[in-house]
Amino acid sequence: MELGADYIDVEFQVAHEFIDSIYGKKPDKFKVIVSSHNYQDTPSVEDLRDLVARMQATGADIVSITTTALDITDVARIFQITVHSQVPVIGLAMGERGLISRILCAKFGGYLTSGTLDSGIVSVPGEPAIKDILHVYNFRLIRPGTKLFGVIGKPISHSKSPLLYNEGFKSVGFDGVYLHLLVDDIANFLRTYSSTDFSGFSVGIPHKEAAVKCCDEVDPVAKSIGAVNCIVRRPTDGKLFGLNTDYFGSISAIEDGLRGSHDRGNTTGSPLAGRLFVVMGAGGAGKALAYGAKQKGARIVIIADREYDRARKLADEVGGDALSFAELENFHPEDGTVLANATPVGMQPNIDETPIPKHALRSYSLVFDAVYNPKMTRLLSEAAESGVTVVSGVEMLIGQAYEQFERFTGLPAPKELFRKVMENCL
Repeated sequence: MELGADYIDVEFQVAHEFIDSIYGKKPDKFKVIVSSHNYQDTPSVEDLRDLVARMQATGADIVSITTTALDITDVARIFQITVHSQVPVIGLAMGERGLISRILCAKFGGYLTSGTLDSGIVSVPGEPAIKDILHVYNFRLIRPGTKLFGVIGKPISHSKSPLLYNEGFKSVGFDGVYLHLLVDDIANFLRTYSSTDFSGFSVGIPHKEAAVKCCDEVDPVAKSIGAVNCIVRRPTDGKLFGLNTDYFGSISAIEDGLRGSHDRGNTTGSPLAGRLFVVMGAGGAGKALAYGAKQKGARIVIIADREYDRARKLADEVGGDALSFAELENFHPEDGTVLANATPVGMQPNIDETPIPKHALRSYSLVFDAVYNPKMTRLLSEAAESGVTVVSGVEMLIGQAYEQFERFTGLPAPKELFRKVMENCL
């Protein structure tokens, strides 16, 4: 105070004693922040209101409550406090599930946010770097009317989608912010954040199949695939509409890869027509690839999964065959066969992993990997070393992002910007 500080942060336990000690000495501009930290959980709204009232009674100018988010839905209780409080409140939740509290405080009435000065050096769990708060999430552009979007997944911190969409929003002047959303239970998440302000979501692993049941209406293609990777909330009635843009992004990327390599003269239809198509993984992304390939005229679709019964089920749905991963290692594909990885194997941070040994790759015509971080996975590196054409998941990400961006905003996607952003960050 004597050195001219504008704020001082005092723990709740000693706040009464401290504020009494400076009574009559406090400069007009000087503000006392009284803080409480809960390292176990996030209490009920009633308990949080009571805590804020008791902290305010100490004479605090600003009340700061920091809790621990055990689930991303815990943060909704923090927002209820900051929106309705009659005193300035800082409301933050620790942990990766609490990240949105640090970004959306600008929308929901929080007094300020906090972050680390350097990436990787944290004072509390889940605290992002100030540079990311400002430049990835465009914090200073967030206001009460800002529309909210995000990518739902588990894990999710590896995703580059927030950088992609937020740069896109800013470039076209759209008032929105796109977030990392670490979600354990997608149905509970969508029930909790049911306001039309939560306008749309990209859906990642492992929630794409569960998302189908969460939507009020599902696009016929997504329903056939049995997986949703994009949810849009209608502003008129709050109903959720689900679709699948993985199908468009992945199949288009593979087709472009075939056209650019040594396609066998098929210039009128899809270069996938008549080819053998092998999919590793029978989850949401695998279903999109299998249905997409079949629709484009692939002759036989073969599904491999670590759970053979799941592979068999999907193979039956598309009129294909099923293999175990052990069988796939010794499978001898015919000329022109495409191999597509729809598992998370090889994704950051497990970049040394691959779903199939190198010796099994040499006979394929093209290898596609839906993993995009890193851009050149071990699978793709070993396929390229074997002389096989490779297509990165980055191409799928950009392709499906075009459609999602336009669904979210109603505006044309800034395609050149998207490609530039992805090239710079991978």
